Amino acid sequence: MHNETPIVRRQSKRIYVGNVPIGDGAPITVQSMTNTRTTDVDATVKQIEALQRVGVDIVRVSVPTMEAAEAFKLIKQRVSVPLVADIHFDYRIALKVAEYGVDCLRINPGNIGREDRIQAVVDCARDKNIPIRIGINGGSLEKDIQEKYGEPTPEALVESALRHVEILDRLNFDNFKISVKASDVFLAVQSYRLLAKQIIQPLHLGITEAGGARSGSVKSAIGLGMLLAEGIGDTLRISLAADPVEEVKVGFDILKALRIRSRGINFIACPTCSRQEFDVIGTVNALEQRLEDIITPMDVSIIGCVVNGPGEALISDIGVTGGHKKSGFYQDGERQRERFDNEKMIDQLEAKIRAKASMIDQTKRIDISQD
Repeated sequence: MHNETPIVRRQSKRIYVGNVPIGDGAPITVQSMTNTRTTDVDATVKQIEALQRVGVDIVRVSVPTMEAAEAFKLIKQRVSVPLVADIHFDYRIALKVAEYGVDCLRINPGNIGREDRIQAVVDCARDKNIPIRIGINGGSLEKDIQEKYGEPTPEALVESALRHVEILDRLNFDNFKISVKASDVFLAVQSYRLLAKQIIQPLHLGITEAGGARSGSVKSAIGLGMLLAEGIGDTLRISLAADPVEEVKVGFDILKALRIRSRGINFIACPTCSRQEFDVIGTVNALEQRLEDIITPMDVSIIGCVVNGPGEALISDIGVTGGHKKSGFYQDGERQRERFDNEKMIDQLEAKIRAKASMIDQTKRIDISQD
């Protein structure tokens, strides 16, 4: 029930990864990357399908060898989400996955080698309308740039990025997006800010090697949140040393918190105190697990007492305010006569949320049909 974000997006060129638009006001996409061995086709497909279930828009797959390229061909045939091939150094792998229908090439032109090899990859990408993602990383800058700056700096990352951009400009190829990732939040943020002023291509955001599930999520939320709030960023990946599914969930949570893009339920829950009349933490945890299949944007407030409960419930699609043995139930900001038994609340709430999601979806279908 909250209003849309007040953020004004940076103007950028529109590109497509498969059928997914990126840039020029398109919804900010959430990406992830498989961590299975690409040559294990079944395991990789299974992981991609798990990522799709939580809403991933684009999946990157590492393709380090020709054997992996052959596996990529089989993987591409079995999944529907757009796939990005992550390739370093060997231009022949890029040509091979292009032949097999890759949706985007993550490859730095300057790392491929001779000019004729770069030309071959760019010509192939142009011919098949495949975008390229230039990926600059603070931990792997070119030797001469490292020597020039002494350490990774925003200026160093941007100089590296523009060096690769210049190659594509020279070959008259502008179908690309670019990232300037670093593991340090401030280094990454300032690098993106500088680059955003110098090119019109879409920017892929990330805090690289952010860390484990908790610390990496915090670092990513701070860094990407700063940039997204300034309107910078067209697509993102949360880099966690964790299950890639968690990367997608955190990515959507960041976009949801900034009211940029809503997918699924936004739970508003109190941190609990001695005033709580029911197990708020247990209720929220159970509902998050049970309702992962709901993709309808909804605000659900679960507050353990009457101090903040009514106020949050007034601006939620579904709301609960804790009371002795029975708790108040709100729908669309209005208190209902029905009350929830605190011992059976999880089942009752799940039923109400599912019914409300179905109602919202039905209303949207009617609106679309009338248009």
